Amino acid sequence: MTDKREYRTEELAREAGITVRTLRFYRERKLLAPPRREGRIAWYDDHHLARLRTIAALLDRGHTLTGIAELADALDHGRDVADLLGVGGPTEEEPIHLTPEELAARFEGQVTPENLAAALDLGYLATDGDEIVHISRRLLDVSAALVREGIPLAEVLTAGARDHADALAELFTAVILRHAGEEALPRLRPLARSVVEAELSLALDRRLRRVQQP
Repeated sequence: MTDKREYRTEELAREAGITVRTLRFYRERKLLAPPRREGRIAWYDDHHLARLRTIAALLDRGHTLTGIAELADALDHGRDVADLLGVGGPTEEEPIHLTPEELAARFEGQVTPENLAAALDLGYLATDGDEIVHISRRLLDVSAALVREGIPLAEVLTAGARDHADALAELFTAVILRHAGEEALPRLRPLARSVVEAELSLALDRRLRRVQQP
């Protein structure tokens, strides 16, 4: 196991391909976490370097520094991964780790500070060191597919707001607890999910017929 590498100001700037003046400007804009101080010497680590490379990638994609600052603040205040995923709790969903650049590539041009903050508020995203964690690979893939079809990410997030899903989950949980007991919850969970999927499919069919009626 290697020790964590640290950099002085000049070394970090050189590794990141920027000037010391730019590095200090980013610090003033609170785009970087404060360095470790040892007397008058500021020491940075690989987390700072990763953030600088993320800033460069976002600038290349056309984001403004103001937008990046808002995005960084949203990431830095994301909930803990354990809180997001519910450590030890049952789940059929597979979380996925991404770099900020990989997330931006999934939703070309639509990973705005506003959309990122909305996803954080909904509990879809959290941070884990320099990476972003999405709570569900399946949900991420479906959301990206909808965006590729021309649906704005903001509207995908609105449509996927979990209030209705939480209400259905609470209803099914109450019914199962009342009639089958707590031990039956894991066993009957797939059946409850199938009911919701079938009902949603039927509801979409009804909507589609109305849209297609002359």
